[in-house]
Amino acid sequence: MLEQLSALPHSALASIGLLFGLLVGSFLNVVIYRLPNMMKYQWTVQSREWLELPPDDAIEPATLSKPASHCGHCKTPIKPWQNIPLISYLLLRGKCAQCGVSISLRYPLVELLTGLLSAAVVYHFGWSVQAAFGVLLTWILVALSFIDFDHKLLPDDIVLPSLWLGLGLSLWPVFSQTSDAVIGAIAGYLCFWIVFQVFLRLTGKEGMGFGDFKLMAMLGAWLGWQYLPQIILISALLGSIFGVMIMIAKKENGELAIPFGPYIAIAGWIALLWGDQLNNLYLRISGLS
Repeated sequence: MLEQLSALPHSALASIGLLFGLLVGSFLNVVIYRLPNMMKYQWTVQSREWLELPPDDAIEPATLSKPASHCGHCKTPIKPWQNIPLISYLLLRGKCAQCGVSISLRYPLVELLTGLLSAAVVYHFGWSVQAAFGVLLTWILVALSFIDFDHKLLPDDIVLPSLWLGLGLSLWPVFSQTSDAVIGAIAGYLCFWIVFQVFLRLTGKEGMGFGDFKLMAMLGAWLGWQYLPQIILISALLGSIFGVMIMIAKKENGELAIPFGPYIAIAGWIALLWGDQLNNLYLRISGLS
């Protein structure tokens, strides 16, 4: 079976990656919505314990598996055939089957985005260990991007285990040698931490969050230190472009807090697939190769 799969052309493998990506995208919607709420619940419980306040029974804990998927308006449970990625949304015409309230377009978009990105990774790497873990990294980056976009938060529950996984993969190695991964993790954290400290000293304001440092460290652990300069450059470029567009759209004249995690994630995903080509291009342009 494995030999037959490995013999398939990249386009066929990409189709398999697309299907798996659509299914996982449906689960990522759950993670994106519920994980921040789970963290808020934990913080509330811990805060009340620290302040020696009685538990608040009105706050109900949630998990990734409970309660079952349901309409956010009428609370009607979603049946399995109403939860098929993309297809159910189209058949239901984007509305709840029970109450008719519109379902956010972002749910199928996350599913489609995850499917397409997964297909691109599988097509790029073919049948390989790199493809399997590249797809996993893609799913992680999608979840982190949307959570940061919604809440300006990059959860340690995702970032830190992913960082350690990246370091562990370097022992084989999958994407980078162990020494490159360790240096990448350290340098990835320090490069933004230093910028943060300099900006804080000059302006008295925090220019970015600590989650951005950890995300850079994670990407450094996965890909190696050699890819950090292009990730920084691309993320800064994307952040500047989209930041200005958002400020114009929202008609903000003053300061506007914009999550930087999604741009780091995009730059990291680009480096995953085309990092070598970008580094070689830079070396040719600069005359160093």
